[in-house]
Amino acid sequence: MTPRATVFVVDADASVRESLELLIDRSGWQARTFASANEFLAHPRVSAASCMVLDVPLPGLSGLDLQKLVSDRTDMPIIFLTGSGDVAMTVQAMKAGAVEFLTKPFRNDILLSAIREALERSGQSRAREMALRSLRESYASLSRREREVMALVVSGLLNKQVGGELGISEITVKAHRGQVMRKMQADSLPALVTMAARLDLPAAWLPELARPVAMTAYGQLSL
Repeated sequence: MTPRATVFVVDADASVRESLELLIDRSGWQARTFASANEFLAHPRVSAASCMVLDVPLPGLSGLDLQKLVSDRTDMPIIFLTGSGDVAMTVQAMKAGAVEFLTKPFRNDILLSAIREALERSGQSRAREMALRSLRESYASLSRREREVMALVVSGLLNKQVGGELGISEITVKAHRGQVMRKMQADSLPALVTMAARLDLPAAWLPELARPVAMTAYGQLSL
């Protein structure tokens, strides 16, 4: 069962927290409320799409401080909801990645629309991260020779040329290439090239002999 999307609310005003919790729960999401940044930071991360509705003035760390501290949580977009915002503050928050900056009093439909958009972004970010994690696991399953073959194949070399670079027969190259395609779950060479690009592997992944000639389908490697 897919866990419900979570909306974190960080606001020092208890009445605001209560009204937002009710609004969020009625909209089908799960609300988690906190009176301060430190309270939120003590809460474990959730394994579901999430976003944060955040006020600026808070006891201790401010909302802008908290935004900086959680900047690595790319799967948790932030919506600022405050009664003390100004243009400079809005610009600072938006430059730091906030998806919206709303002022109190707020219209429910506008806030709910912002939350919906933020949760969609969160779901997309989580899906990308899961796909990349799976891709990294597949790459980690390759043997050293299979990684060498993959590097040369995606650089544009033919099987015969790969064999020449590595000092192995063309038949052996074909066998390794087949294993690479199977383990990486690539159904075509372009798909394998795309995977290599997404992995963003450093130049060290190429065998020494191949580096001077390596040109990939997605651009020149930095060597």
